[in-house]
Amino acid sequence: MTPLRLVMMGTGEFALPTFESLYTTPHPVVGLCTQPDRIAPGRKTQHPNPLKNLALARGTPVLQPPSVNAPEGLASLRALNPDVLVVAAYGQILSPELLAIPRVAAINVHASLLPRHRGAAPVAYSIWTGDTETGVSIIQILPALDAGPVLSIVRTPIDPRETAGQLEDRLAVLGAALIPPVLDRLAAGPVTGEGQDPALVTRCPKLKKEQGEIDWSETTRQIDCRVRAMQPWPQPYSYLHTADHAPQRLLILAVRRVADGVTAPHGQIVRADRDGLWVQASDGVVEIVTLQPPGKRAMSASEFLRGHPLTPQCQFGPEGVV
Repeated sequence: MTPLRLVMMGTGEFALPTFESLYTTPHPVVGLCTQPDRIAPGRKTQHPNPLKNLALARGTPVLQPPSVNAPEGLASLRALNPDVLVVAAYGQILSPELLAIPRVAAINVHASLLPRHRGAAPVAYSIWTGDTETGVSIIQILPALDAGPVLSIVRTPIDPRETAGQLEDRLAVLGAALIPPVLDRLAAGPVTGEGQDPALVTRCPKLKKEQGEIDWSETTRQIDCRVRAMQPWPQPYSYLHTADHAPQRLLILAVRRVADGVTAPHGQIVRADRDGLWVQASDGVVEIVTLQPPGKRAMSASEFLRGHPLTPQCQFGPEGVV
């Protein structure tokens, strides 16, 4: 087996276990292509880039082109003479010209059971849509988004209390374990993956901030799925309306179903005492378990109620409508 020259393309925490796995293989890592350093909004320090730190520690050349598809970005990748591009959470669409650079293949670590959840936010959508199972697919990259043949796949159940952030951390490790054997197969000769069924394709575009707002007319299960799917971003929230104060935007970080049936308008508080903060949904009542007021730490509902007594006349809903 002739070793393959590998270039990693990735930026976020999800990509780190995959990048680490490349150094466990007999294939040399000849470069890292990652996003340019950026200053966090409202801060003076740069966003940490754990992949860049690892590459520098290993003596691996680091490329950070503003646009990897621009002539300068393409030229810098060609200079590394890669056999395989390994892509995970890179953050830019790769052009056909770029995909033609590696001698053998460009492969991607995608956090879903393709063809389900093609797009930028597969982990969040797997929870938001109520899936009970997800996984990681290693695909050969084609110009069409996430449409390439599947070279390897791993499945895992979704824990009913798991947030998108927690699930993504697990999937990052599961996906990284698939990469070394895939690379060995590519080094041994031509590899034919399994084609995706176009009839089973679903889409998961990038999340928008407003999708974090809880819709209390949804079912208790839908509300729970949204709350877990929107963490760590864009964060699930709702506005608390009381008689004597302006609407207060609260992060709603954990809920659970406590009762069936409809006894009050959607979003109305039906109980607020030391034993629970209950809110009416379309098919039953959910308990708000954990929440976070503006500028405060996350806290239990009972802690919040000690400083903010509420009555059943109070209500959750959109900022300008109750």
